Amino acid sequence: MSGLEAIILGFVQGLTEFLPVSSSGHLTIGKELLGIESSNLKFEVIVHAATVTSTIVVFYKEILNLIKGFFRFKLNDETSYLIKIAISMIPVFIIGIFFKEYVEEIFGSGLLIVGLSLLLTATLLTLTNIIKPREREITKKDAFIIGVAQAIAVLPGLSRSGATISTGMMLGVKKEEIAKFSFLMVLVPVLGEAFLELISGEFTAAASGISITSLILGFLSAFVSGLFACKVMINLVKKAKLTGFAIYCAVIGILCLVSLIF
Repeated sequence: MSGLEAIILGFVQGLTEFLPVSSSGHLTIGKELLGIESSNLKFEVIVHAATVTSTIVVFYKEILNLIKGFFRFKLNDETSYLIKIAISMIPVFIIGIFFKEYVEEIFGSGLLIVGLSLLLTATLLTLTNIIKPREREITKKDAFIIGVAQAIAVLPGLSRSGATISTGMMLGVKKEEIAKFSFLMVLVPVLGEAFLELISGEFTAAASGISITSLILGFLSAFVSGLFACKVMINLVKKAKLTGFAIYCAVIGILCLVSLIF
């Protein structure tokens, strides 16, 4: 992977991580278009860590308040929120521990899974316009269900933000709250995965098949585009419907499937 290819794929990752159109699916499509043959997850881990870093920058005030509340060592709004985030991480933790190798195989499966998963993403986004329960605060039960949606969204093409935000909206969680919760709940799993990869000793250029320069360029590109996309998505969830993204996912999903025929 060249430096330019890393910048392009990093930009795609950052832009699509927060928009409900599947960053992993678009990375797969980007690799296909650029002719990059790799099922190695090292680059994906790096660019996901970049977008998580951009999330920390956008939500730094909220994160600081949660940390301060936690270190008061008593049950308050902050610790209650952190408990909900912890509950949401249980499903993806199980996937990471017991099914990591299977997930890596899926990431190398090409456009078939991506196309089908994008159509599923489109369906979930469309359902938010049909299922409209009364809005309320997020509960621990909601957090676990949203966590299940996040775990299923390890499939390339199934948008993580799309799955978690649409699930939350269909449960009745307030729009502005589910957008923030969706972005914060992924911080620990992604940074944890990046840390484990780093200390494993397998994150060298030789092990990843990608140069350090390309990894750095991919990280920076994903970080910058992620900053923009995160702020845009928060406003979109608050003010607009997700129909446009549903149509986009459906079209791209169909194109992926059609490309396999011709």
